[in-house]
Amino acid sequence: MIEVMIVEDDPMVREINSKFLKRVEGFNLFQAVSNLEDAKKYVTLKKPDLILLDVYLPKENGIDFLKWIRRQAIGIDIILITADKSMERIQEALRYGAVDYLIKPFSFERFKEALLQFKNRYYQFEKYEVMEQNELDRLISCSAALQNEDEFEKGLNKYTYRLIWDEIEKRNYEEFTAENLAEKLGIARVTVRRYLEYMEKEDKVEKLAEYGKVGRPQYKYHKL
Repeated sequence: MIEVMIVEDDPMVREINSKFLKRVEGFNLFQAVSNLEDAKKYVTLKKPDLILLDVYLPKENGIDFLKWIRRQAIGIDIILITADKSMERIQEALRYGAVDYLIKPFSFERFKEALLQFKNRYYQFEKYEVMEQNELDRLISCSAALQNEDEFEKGLNKYTYRLIWDEIEKRNYEEFTAENLAEKLGIARVTVRRYLEYMEKEDKVEKLAEYGKVGRPQYKYHKL
């Protein structure tokens, strides 16, 4: 299990984020705190794997905690969860190594995408002692299609796209169904189908119809 600490001063938001976290498989709430003093105390006692960190705290700034983590050379990943939309704050967070930045209010789907993306990279890094360039590129780089969300059809986004494509690549050239991917990733089947249709247009996957004796055909896919 990936151990997570939540740093959020608003008790209602803290409770919502805690409930969201419980709905994502593979994560455990290590501790939820309302201020940086408690956050530092718990980090010193037992290092979590991931911190969901608010920026605006009473008389405190979450970015200062992120900088403290880096100065102490503590190996913890950070996802910022904040209402701050300023480019200055976003760039500062990314420069100090935040792995994602969620702007309030956000949907559970976006929250889940951030965690699943983190989980995928976390376990990939755990698995390898060394990594080839192509494998590293797959983990940290986006394809050209992901660079600009405006290139996507309405309702699609790069985070879900990347999650689904990463899972397809793991299956290499084996056939799979939308239902297979939906069950594995915990994403609705109708959502997976939309992304597969988009990937089919990109000539990244091929859709095959398998006809039985009765009823509608079952559709399978494989990577091109």
